[in-house]
Order: sequence, then structure tokens, then C-alpha cells
Amino acid sequence: MSILSTEDWAAIALTLELAAVTTVLLLILCTPLAWWLAHTHSRWKGPIGAVVALPLVLPPTVIGFYLLVTMGPNGPVGQFTQWLGLGRLPFTFPGLVIGSLIYSMPFAVQPLQRAFESLGSRPLEVAASLGASPLDRFFTVALPMARPGFITAAVLSFAHTVGEFGVVLMIGGNIPGVTRVVSVQIYDHVEAMEYANAHLLAGGMVVFSFIVLMLLHWLQPKEPRA
Repeated sequence: MSILSTEDWAAIALTLELAAVTTVLLLILCTPLAWWLAHTHSRWKGPIGAVVALPLVLPPTVIGFYLLVTMGPNGPVGQFTQWLGLGRLPFTFPGLVIGSLIYSMPFAVQPLQRAFESLGSRPLEVAASLGASPLDRFFTVALPMARPGFITAAVLSFAHTVGEFGVVLMIGGNIPGVTRVVSVQIYDHVEAMEYANAHLLAGGMVVFSFIVLMLLHWLQPKEPRA
């Protein structure tokens, strides 16, 4: 009977760390963006919304390739980080985080945007009539009422980051303990014809995905019966 190796556990730990960091950062960064998309009438809403949704239709390797070029030694981001003394981002954990943020962004923005849109204007107008400032209305009215959207965004962002392969392989490579996540570890096991080890990790991913879908089902607000 095959058991998980030290490298398998290291890949699992790195994957969970990457997913947790990415999820927290996405919720922080995407909340104002989703709020703006939900309420703006700007002509830029369509193009910006399309850019946010691009990872849903682009192959992960395309995103990973352009991130690698942009953050590489000759790319604008790579030159900037080297000028700052931060070194190069490709094949590092921070580089993985940046790739994950871009690749999982629509899974955070879209649930939050729908949650903000579903609020309507009435609750905010009532709060304004009671003297609440725009910031107070956002934090005391909009955020609590949009809680289901935040839960959905967090669960989807975490799960999607856990399942990444193409982007993390392109931007992070396959460095044990640094950038080798579970999906890459499964690929390595298959390449080495270690199918029993691949079964353990892949089966765990199947169970994890099922739990995520069930969790989303349970957490969705139930419509009142007529």
C-alpha cells in the first residue's frame, strides 16, 4: 500500500499556503473592484469586466507565458523588481501568488459583483437618510448584506487556486518545497509511472472538489417557499 511521501506532503502544504494567501489577497483587492463594477455607469465597465473575465477563456499556459515574459529579466515588471532590489519573481513563491491572483480573479470578482448588484439601492438610501456616511454605508450595510457573495468568492478562489496547473508550472516551474504544488506533483508521479502515488493525490483532489461543491450548495441562501 502506497503512502504519501515527504515530497507529497510538502506539495500539499505549499498548495494550501498558496491558496490561503491568494484567497485573502483576492478578497481585499477585488472587493473595491467588484463594488465599482456593480455601481458604475462608466464606459470602461465593459472593457474592464472583460479583462477581469479573460482567465475564464484563455488557456492557462497563455497566461503563464505572458506573466513569465512580463516578470522575466527583460520584462517591465522584472526590470522594476530588480531595480528595487527584489530580484526576479519567476520560479519563486511570490511569483506563484501573482500568477494565482490573476488566474483566479474572476472567481472572486464575479460573485462579489453579483452580491453587490443584488443589494439594490434601497438599503443604502435608508442608511444615508439616517446620517450614515458613504464609508459607513459600505461597511455597516453593504458588506454584511453581501456576506453570501464573500463566502462564495472565498470558497471558489481557494478551490480554483488549489487546482491550478498550467499557470503555476509556467511561472513557478517545478522546484520542490518552493513552487511544486499538488497538481505538478501529480504530473511528476505520472511521468515517473508512479501511479499509486498519483492515485492518492488525484483522489484527494476529487474528494476536495466534491466537498467544495457541497459546501457551496449548503451555504447558498435558501429561497423562501411560497
